[in-house]
Amino acid sequence: MSQFAPRVALASLSGAADAGWARRGSRYAGCAFLGGIALDDATRDAARAMVDRDREEFLPPDPVAFVERQFEALDGVPLRPAVNVRSATLAPLRRVGAVCRAHDAILEVNAHCRQAEMCAAGAGESLLRRPERLAAQVRAASDAGATVSVKVRAEVEGVDLPDLARRVERAGAGVLHVDAMDAESVVADVRNACDCFLVANNGVRDRATVREYLGHGADAVSVGRPSDDPRVLARVRAAADEWFDADARRPGRVDGRW
Repeated sequence: MSQFAPRVALASLSGAADAGWARRGSRYAGCAFLGGIALDDATRDAARAMVDRDREEFLPPDPVAFVERQFEALDGVPLRPAVNVRSATLAPLRRVGAVCRAHDAILEVNAHCRQAEMCAAGAGESLLRRPERLAAQVRAASDAGATVSVKVRAEVEGVDLPDLARRVERAGAGVLHVDAMDAESVVADVRNACDCFLVANNGVRDRATVREYLGHGADAVSVGRPSDDPRVLARVRAAADEWFDADARRPGRVDGRW
């Protein structure tokens, strides 16, 4: 089942990906991942430390209320909202999960951020090495009624990404957002391991990169740093539309799959 269309997402950019950013890209995308948002004391302390060394972060007084206001600002905008969140505890995930349920939005658990402060807090990439904790976060958000995505990265030493994909799917994830790094073929490995709606990320810029990821079995692609460049977004949207329009005409295909 498609989680959004067109099959292009705008990927979260720390401290920059807000409702205004999503609105500007909505002509080209079917989904926008706002954030990342640090939800609890440990991750907010980590975010403040990251700001102190010149990184951008969202640090509103009430992060859950902030997410709700951002979603409200996107009412009527023709894309599915989503939010990338970081937490070391479960209660804030349940609260944001309820907000996502009310807005038909996707809650994305961040198992991707590799900043030392966030990993030390027990969030971000550290969750890739603690699959039981990652699964618990997915389960908490899913039990709150949210559609859950997990943002992961490839090429993390000691992490079996296909096995991790199976674990988070069993925990309730419906979407897997894979930063392929320099290992684009990992998308095919993950595709063969789970039935999650699979979004491929990293270096998506043009027809060639879109077709490579979709050829590996991705259901959609996401654009990161050039997500504010309409020239890149137009190329990516055109390539994704071309792929899925052709795919729909092939005998024996349903929703982009055999």
